[in-house]
Amino acid sequence: MSISVLLEMVAASDPDRVAVVSDGVRTTAAELSELADRAAGLIGSSGAGHVAYVGTGGVMLPLLLFGSARAGRGFTPLNYRLSASALRELIHRLPAPLIVVDAEYADMVAGSGEQVINSALFFAALRTTGAVTVAHDPSPDELAVLLFTSGTTSRPKAVELTHANLTGYVMGTVEFASAEPEDAALVCVPPYHIAGVGAALSNLYAGRRTVYLRQFDPARWIELVRTEQITNATVVPTMLDRIITVLRARPGTELPSLRTLAYGGSKAPLPLVRAAVAAMPGVGLVNAYGLTETSSTIVISTPEDHRIAYESTDPAVARRLGSVGRAVPGVELQIRDAAGTVLAAGEVGELFVRGPQVSGVYAGIGSVLDAEGWFPTKDLAELDDEGYLFIGGRSDDTIIRGGENIAPAELEDVLVEHPDVREVAVIGVPDPEWGQIIVAVVVPAPGSAQDPDLLRAHVRENLRGSRTPDRVVFRTELPTTPTGKILRRTLVGELSPVPSTAQESS
Repeated sequence: MSISVLLEMVAASDPDRVAVVSDGVRTTAAELSELADRAAGLIGSSGAGHVAYVGTGGVMLPLLLFGSARAGRGFTPLNYRLSASALRELIHRLPAPLIVVDAEYADMVAGSGEQVINSALFFAALRTTGAVTVAHDPSPDELAVLLFTSGTTSRPKAVELTHANLTGYVMGTVEFASAEPEDAALVCVPPYHIAGVGAALSNLYAGRRTVYLRQFDPARWIELVRTEQITNATVVPTMLDRIITVLRARPGTELPSLRTLAYGGSKAPLPLVRAAVAAMPGVGLVNAYGLTETSSTIVISTPEDHRIAYESTDPAVARRLGSVGRAVPGVELQIRDAAGTVLAAGEVGELFVRGPQVSGVYAGIGSVLDAEGWFPTKDLAELDDEGYLFIGGRSDDTIIRGGENIAPAELEDVLVEHPDVREVAVIGVPDPEWGQIIVAVVVPAPGSAQDPDLLRAHVRENLRGSRTPDRVVFRTELPTTPTGKILRRTLVGELSPVPSTAQESS
């Protein structure tokens, strides 16, 4: 089954239902399907071997996603926030691409040597093109979407997602036409992120009206929730933090239509989750965990999971407020040690996943699945005795201090609970005596004392002494990706080699 069939099903069952709202323009399921056919015709006649998009999305994302599929071409939304040279490097890795670009990013791809068309002109051409009959029906194993990983630690890898991977994700997590007539989803994650692709597919399949906010702004987000009567929304933790800040500054602001708010893309600190529960008491929170290689979400913590954990006095249950939840149907999880042994509940190791939505295939590299189809996520994790998953950070970020392995997340979870800490990242930097030392980079809470010794003492009271940060560095903000993932390698580069002072502020 191809992703194109998902749109065909929706257009056939409810053709007049509004499928997409973008910049105030409403597009029905039937109109989207017809436009996708016309896009397929233009893509096919271009002779291109692939379709790339550089822009902020909106209706262009589902249009090019389905148009490329119906033309039998792979589709790649590219990160418009990259430098021109980095963007062109990725373009040159695509097979004879047709590049559709928003006007504000045209200079970034100029001179790339590829076919380039302005996205507004492309869309206008679809409005004037006659009806097109598309004969190509992609096979399940054909490439549907190729996404580049963030590349925060190395050269970005190109993840290949087949039609089977993506439809496996959608049909394993969403029931067809299950939405109520008034249901509407607000999407503000960037189109080049797997969450953006997943939202375009799953909301359409469920029958939700998808409303796009192409450039995130918390005040505008709140306005859209109210004016469009949004029932479901997805954000990353940094967005959630900014939304809560605005809500606190506007006492009495209500979001009566909002039923569920999903957050994911990076780890959400427990104080932020608690603040969200308090600021939006009538909204069901959903924590979603997934990777590009898994075609989006593979683990979910439901609103009921949040409610039970938030209200529980049982430490084991209350701890689950920091869990990403349990596996979705069709996905299996294992925690393994360095030797490959599957660990019992409560033990920390590397997370392995398996299921029809899991790709694990990279262009130019091939599959990294093991002989039994398991994908190594490189995330440190732990499962409790009821299958709740706790993510402890990337295995690559493990600090080795004097031969002892230390997970940064262990310290971060303790530090972020201190009232003087707003955000924190713990890293290891080179040291001639210890191999690495522990550095806590802290964004202080407004009006806090910024006392390194106070924070070190707080860690020492809650963890073993060997976990105490050797240095505490204060910053006004942490470097992150657009989805909120901390750029740890940037911090390591900035703070190495280790100065002779034991602590500092900056």
